Amino acid sequence: MQKKHYKLGMHAALFVALSLFGAAQVWARPTVVTTTTQVTDMVKEIAGDTIEVIGLMGPGVDPHLYKPSVRDVSKLRGADAVFYSGLMLEGRIADLLMKMGQRGGKVFAVTANIPKDKLLGSRNYAGHADPHVWFDANLWVTGIDVVVAGLSELDSERAYLFAKRGAELRSRYLQVHAWALQQVQRIPESQRVLITSHDAFSYFGRAFGFEVIGVQGISTASEAGLADVAHMVDIIKQRNVRAIFVESSVSPAAIERISHDADVQIGGELFSDAMGTPGQMVHGPDGDAYDTGTWEGMIRHNIYTLVGALKSSDITAKSP
Repeated sequence: MQKKHYKLGMHAALFVALSLFGAAQVWARPTVVTTTTQVTDMVKEIAGDTIEVIGLMGPGVDPHLYKPSVRDVSKLRGADAVFYSGLMLEGRIADLLMKMGQRGGKVFAVTANIPKDKLLGSRNYAGHADPHVWFDANLWVTGIDVVVAGLSELDSERAYLFAKRGAELRSRYLQVHAWALQQVQRIPESQRVLITSHDAFSYFGRAFGFEVIGVQGISTASEAGLADVAHMVDIIKQRNVRAIFVESSVSPAAIERISHDADVQIGGELFSDAMGTPGQMVHGPDGDAYDTGTWEGMIRHNIYTLVGALKSSDITAKSP
């Protein structure tokens, strides 16, 4: 009698184990790998907790110089889908991503829907577009449709949810853009000169009316030479520039040298190729709080930093 009960117990345990395994299989979330912090933030906002999102590049990581480890390559190849920025921003893994797509993998460039006539050229790389499009919300929101469509391919039952979140995110991005346009009015037009480490802010300049001058080119693969530094010092003195800025993902050495030689202050640190740490809350001068690890927080931080260093005390702007 005991043996019979033992057998029944074993069968019951096996049934429970198989049931749990089956449930795990049914409820297993798709895995998505993303590249830059901007792309990771967008995908996470739209995916919510229905999809596991793994970002390869963290805060302070320069995508121009990023070299994937063997583990990173394994993550990319094992993912159900990959979202990347595109326009050759992720130069060292661009070929890998292209090959994955050619082999039938779900690989999506979030910049794919941007009209070609809206892209800016590169002064250093003939035939290539400037990849730093996330600084113009009107361009960056086109990536939302790419993400919504890509996630819907993975989980068609939640396509309506991805579309809803995407629409909400688009609205938020454009609201921050409108706020930024108002804030920039506090800076006199003659002082809207943005000098940084490299040419990451051309789209930002076009969107908000800044003349942008980078010490280096679009890529950070090469260092600024003495001639570049001397030329920048001359510009600062001739234009009576109030402040210059370092970037969170680029060495500050060139900007610090220029600051010393031109006797001009460093107005603060801007987020360019990488955003801040997710969850790192900062309180703005207007009393608002924002997360520098989000696109919205990145824009707010950069605008507050620029306005704080370049504004005129007799010009004010209201937040929407």
